[in-house]
Amino acid sequence: MEAKADIGLIGLAVMGQNLVLNMNDHGYSAAVYNRTVSKVDEFLADAARGRSTIYGARSVEEFCALLKRPRKIMLMVKAGAAVDEFIETLLPHLAAGDVIIDGGNSHFPDSTRRTRYLAEKGIRFIGTGVSGGEEGARHGPSIMPGGNPEAWPLVKDILQAIAAKTADGQPCCDWVGQEGAGHFVKMVHNGIEYGDMQLICEAYHVMKQGLGMDAARMHEVFAEWHKGELDSYLIEITRDILAFKDSDGSPLVEKILDTAGQKGTGKWTGISSLELGVPVTLIGEAVYARCLSAMKEERTEAAKVLAGPASGKIPVPDPKAFLEDLRQALLASKIVSYAQGYMLMREAAKEEGWNLNYGGIALMWRGGCIIRSVFLGRIKEAFDRDPNLRNLLLDPYFRSVIERCQGSWRRVVAKAVEAGIPVPALSTALGFYDGYRAERLPANLLQAQRDYFGAHSYERVDQSRGKFFHTDWTGTGGKVAAGTYEV
Repeated sequence: MEAKADIGLIGLAVMGQNLVLNMNDHGYSAAVYNRTVSKVDEFLADAARGRSTIYGARSVEEFCALLKRPRKIMLMVKAGAAVDEFIETLLPHLAAGDVIIDGGNSHFPDSTRRTRYLAEKGIRFIGTGVSGGEEGARHGPSIMPGGNPEAWPLVKDILQAIAAKTADGQPCCDWVGQEGAGHFVKMVHNGIEYGDMQLICEAYHVMKQGLGMDAARMHEVFAEWHKGELDSYLIEITRDILAFKDSDGSPLVEKILDTAGQKGTGKWTGISSLELGVPVTLIGEAVYARCLSAMKEERTEAAKVLAGPASGKIPVPDPKAFLEDLRQALLASKIVSYAQGYMLMREAAKEEGWNLNYGGIALMWRGGCIIRSVFLGRIKEAFDRDPNLRNLLLDPYFRSVIERCQGSWRRVVAKAVEAGIPVPALSTALGFYDGYRAERLPANLLQAQRDYFGAHSYERVDQSRGKFFHTDWTGTGGKVAAGTYEV
């Protein structure tokens, strides 16, 4: 069989089909395979009809034979065991120097493991995040590749060709780092996505319940917000959702059950933050908010017996001014969300030995992906000014925005709390900001408590860092301290 395909793709679900069509549009021939072989025929007869350089395969052996060497194979299958199974199925048909690309939402430790395992067999592995959903896959996603650096030159042209482009034509795709770095950055991207979505939902809740606004009026507000500093894909689709009517002419959004699903990447971000000791509090609250939403039956029962503010309304003399407060609170919280995400990436890079380009990551997120926004251009500029920037909050631009928004932010959180409207993401973002700017926190008392009951020791303000002390608080304790440890 003649080897005539530039790249092969396995997994013809929505993302896989659209990526193949995208590749083909950019002049690359492609071989396709799916475990359920009938999907290959359906794809060729429907979405890929008339495309003479997309070749269907009915077996793995036939699929691999269609590929030019070194073979480049992209897996768009369910994360986890399915990826490992396909790798094992492919290996007997591959040769040294071939490339396997996992484009699913894999957990980054799996990508690290696969990179090392396949390198031992002479196969080059890439674990890449792909963001943008169906539309992005078809017309240009954000692509975040990591893995074996030897593989990158072999697939760079294809991946950058199909990726989204910034206004000045730069591809939203570049090498992230070795082993699991690509999927780690995609995981953090998804965590920030969780945070952004929750913040928008809380703004919607404040408008709807607190101010008594209907969907049409909220649509107008989000349309206006989309024109300014909050210009982003998620604000844009929220605007459109609020305008969408059901068959009876009423807003469809109000007929959707208030229980949210999740696929795990937000949870992984939270777990990673705990393992690395990085306070990614906003993303954590966004994950917990989805968990709480899923407790629909319990909440329905609790609503009947648990008391709160009677009206749930926010009395404001000037609703227009309060909406501006809400916009600024959303913007300030968004800055905190990204600041926390970048804190996590910085700590992970230190732990894993990755050399991450933080400005480049912002550029990759600038187009194609779910969190794309004008905001990301500012992050790129911040790291251009200072590549070693420790925290986005310390950048002059972001610091000035926070200072401008701070009064609005506090008013919104206070009014929401008074009205009994839950704003966990808005409030935890403010709590983090106040904690980060506090020279002194009450952890001195916490350390005293730990030393009292567990002899865990403490440092003193009048002594050099690294010297630990223990006090016999009761007069009946021993002299042995338990020591300390770092999370």
